[in-house]
This record gives sequence, structure tokens and C-alpha cells, in this order.
Amino acid sequence: MPCIGRSFCSPLRSDACAHAVSASDAPHFRTGVRMITCYLRYIIDPYQLAEFEQYGRLWIPLVEKFGGTHHGYFMPSEGHSNVALAMFSFPSLAAYEDYRTRSFEDPECQAAFAYAAEKRFIVSYERSFFRPVFGDDEAAKG
Repeated sequence: MPCIGRSFCSPLRSDACAHAVSASDAPHFRTGVRMITCYLRYIIDPYQLAEFEQYGRLWIPLVEKFGGTHHGYFMPSEGHSNVALAMFSFPSLAAYEDYRTRSFEDPECQAAFAYAAEKRFIVSYERSFFRPVFGDDEAAKG
């Protein structure tokens, strides 16, 4: 599939896209391990907040099952009633890619995907990747 621009291009592309991110581009974490944090912004059905919250509760242990650290789901409170967020980290981009591959084969992950498809509370979502910055991160000073 050809690249259609940075805002639409997956950072995990393996083809010749100029926006592709290699494992060597992933950030350093305090331990010297390269860490990647995934930020998900969801547009959800505001009449199905409880269903989306249940979906989040399903995914938190699944991300951790595959070696990630989940930072939680963030439900609408003030402001937009249809925007929710989630963040989780993996030790490396390769570990994240492994989680994504394995999640498509895992029965519990498949059940979570099916729940979302059945209830249809997710209107759309976007996925972005970030690197954490810490005050004592020596790698960031170099």
C-alpha cells in the first residue's frame, strides 16, 4: 500500500515509506532499553461509555500479558463526551510489534476484538507513538 502522508502512515511500515520507524529509532528508557509508548485516541459512542470502559478493562491485563505496561484508559469527564484515551508502553518497538502479532492469535484478545465489533462503541481511533522524557534521563542529554 503506498504511503499517503505522515498523518495517515503507520509508523510500523516495513516498506520503503519515508515515515517508517526502525527499531533503532525507538527512544531510550532509564535502563538504557529503547522504549516505545503507544497513545490511542478514540472517538466513542457517548451513549456506550460503560461498554467502552469494560473494553478497556479487558485490554489492560492483555497488554501486560504480552510484556507491556498499561498506563490506563482515560474516559470522558469534562469537555468532549465522545473522546477517550489509552496509553501503554513496551520495552522496544520490536516488543510492541511482537505483541501486535501475537494479539491477533490470542483467544482472549480475539474475544476483546469481537466485543468491540459486536457493541460498536468505537467510532474511530488513531494510534501514535512517543518516547518518554524523564528529568534524570542521561540518554536524552547526549
